[in-house]
Amino acid sequence: MKAIQFETYGDSGVLQLKEVNKPQPGENEILIKVAATTVNPFDMKIRSGSMQKMIPLNLPWIPGSDAAGTIEAAGSGVSRLKVGDQVFASTFGGTYAEYVVVKEEQAAPIPNNVSLSEAAALAIPLVTSYSFLVQGGEVKAGQKVLIHAAAGAVGGVMVQMAKALGAYVIGTASGKGIELAKSFGADEVIDYKNQDFTQLVKEADLVIDLVGGETLTKSFGVVKKGGRLLSAVMPPSQELAQQYGISAEFISSEASYKKLVFGTKLVEEGKIKNQIAKILKLEDAAEAQDLVSAGGLNGKVVLTVSA
Repeated sequence: MKAIQFETYGDSGVLQLKEVNKPQPGENEILIKVAATTVNPFDMKIRSGSMQKMIPLNLPWIPGSDAAGTIEAAGSGVSRLKVGDQVFASTFGGTYAEYVVVKEEQAAPIPNNVSLSEAAALAIPLVTSYSFLVQGGEVKAGQKVLIHAAAGAVGGVMVQMAKALGAYVIGTASGKGIELAKSFGADEVIDYKNQDFTQLVKEADLVIDLVGGETLTKSFGVVKKGGRLLSAVMPPSQELAQQYGISAEFISSEASYKKLVFGTKLVEEGKIKNQIAKILKLEDAAEAQDLVSAGGLNGKVVLTVSA
């Protein structure tokens, strides 16, 4: 099969289109014929080598963390899904390819009102949003939730899911992202380039940080006592958490079909809409990664795969 892989760490130039062996599913695994995958910032962190101490790889490595396509084969023990099902999945590595093997636990049928490309663009945002809002944040109706980077691919879905859960949602964004975040249903949108969110937000039940750095540090002061601060970027200071009397955690979202099924219901009900910035072909993976690295995109960059 064709796949994008890299043999050494580096910039996008290390990505190469190769012919590699087609994987085969083992016990409790499915083989997906990939129709689409997407580019996530995590892909570039892995490729650059900046995470090799934390996550060592066996090179060469096929990048990619999500996929949508059709099940071509299933290993023993697979019972919930079957050959021929159109599914989307969140996994670690291997999706920049014509075929990928994932655990059945990591995949679910795609929503009935989206295309395979749209489903691929929803996989990680749905899993991440559930991990932060339902699992980590335990959001209840009427609570105040601040979401940083509310117009991004993940942040946009997070805003919509938080609204579906009944929260009062404040988002930070800039430029065209301000109107986009409002269109997702945010009750308030703060222009982070021209406004100081610490002066505008008080007593938030939950703050979700998708930015890191100074944004994370400044967020401690807007969480109410006993509230939560969750980061997808870096571990928050436990010293500051104790000082402010809040819970602060770094969350790494684990893939689960239950999270995808939860999100699928909201997508099918029209409560979560898709967000695609650009669609490119698999062989354009380097260009796609550079686009995402440059920033400023509101939505996912999708790579379509034709076997």
